[in-house]
Amino acid sequence: MTEETIQPKVLEPVFNHANGRLLMPETRYWPTDMWKSPWSLPTYRRGAAVLAGLILGIAGVAWFIGEIGPRLAPIYTLAEQFALSYGVPAFWIAVVWTFIKGVFVLLAPALNALFAVWWERKISAHIQSRMGPMYVGWWHGALQTLADGIKLFLKEDIVPDCADKVVHWLAPVVVLIPAILVFAPVPFGKDLIYANIDIGTVYVFAVGGVSVMGIIMAGWSSGNKFSLLGGLRSAAQLVSYELPRTFAVLPVIMLAGTLNIADIAGFQAGYWGGIVPRWFIFYPVVGQVAFIVFLIASVAETNRVPFDIPEAESELVAGFNTEYSGMKFALFFLSEFAYVLLSCLLMSSFFFGGGAAPLPFLDFLPSWAWFLSKTLILMFCFLWFRWTFPRFRVDRLMDFNWKFLLPVSLLNIAAGGVLIWLLS
Repeated sequence: MTEETIQPKVLEPVFNHANGRLLMPETRYWPTDMWKSPWSLPTYRRGAAVLAGLILGIAGVAWFIGEIGPRLAPIYTLAEQFALSYGVPAFWIAVVWTFIKGVFVLLAPALNALFAVWWERKISAHIQSRMGPMYVGWWHGALQTLADGIKLFLKEDIVPDCADKVVHWLAPVVVLIPAILVFAPVPFGKDLIYANIDIGTVYVFAVGGVSVMGIIMAGWSSGNKFSLLGGLRSAAQLVSYELPRTFAVLPVIMLAGTLNIADIAGFQAGYWGGIVPRWFIFYPVVGQVAFIVFLIASVAETNRVPFDIPEAESELVAGFNTEYSGMKFALFFLSEFAYVLLSCLLMSSFFFGGGAAPLPFLDFLPSWAWFLSKTLILMFCFLWFRWTFPRFRVDRLMDFNWKFLLPVSLLNIAAGGVLIWLLS
């Protein structure tokens, strides 16, 4: 046997006609070298044209559909009259209508998780100069998250022998149910709300705070010291950052004079000088500080980077959900993205006028389209932060809250009082 036959055969890189070619040493460039003048590249111009076409197409569909909320009341009236004509009691009509609205509220976090996970993968891929999901689905791996959901549904549910079986099973339920209920008083557009509660702001913060109990239950019941540490970290972090997050909203409530989320969004209708929206984000100093504090605290409340201490993979394996698999793990994941969506919806309502158009001549689009557009832009910030900032050290995370965010939020309440006095 000769030396030539002993040597392994070296395979040459093969050109991939669908998605480019493998990087070779002589063609390996940094993105800054490849993208010195991106608009000169045909692929960049084509991608920008596709994106612009998608935005214009979605805007056209929204314009064609128009306002949805005001149409619901006549539909309910017709359905009620039809049912009463057949002797159906009015009580059951209201129950069925409430159930139908509840299904749509339930769909909001579920569909959001399917979209947000795919979107986060694509954003992270572009930030890291790679493709992300491409093959599962008809366009850019659009069905990848659905495939992952089916995979998680079919996976075996494994429970450690040393775990508290009942508490281990209840933990994801306790996390998920509040993550769905909190959407009830949030307006998705004009008259597009499940429950128009007068104390909607208090309701959201109160119900949303219950989920931390589920995280503690998950960490304690797993019989794993890393899970327990993640649960305790989560309790400390969520309780701490809930304070400046709540205090950040107080100046908004003081200026609007109501706790109703829909009324707070409606209070910001109109324009200063016919151009500048009357959104709370444009109120001098008070609005900007309140928004920044609320944004930072919301990122911490949702356990997102750089505040993902409860799940820190490099320290705690996966934190409180280490011993969960299959659909139980998926429920934790779904609730995390549900709270990301909730935070963005609240910021749109509290600081960006809800469904109000940014300029008067753009009000031809329905309120729900503008509301969701603002929410998606804010959600992009959450996904963007993950690949930009390093994780906080746990002691610095707590110091940042108690020594900076909390004092700033309290001072901003006083500044809000001064602003109200000046405006009166």
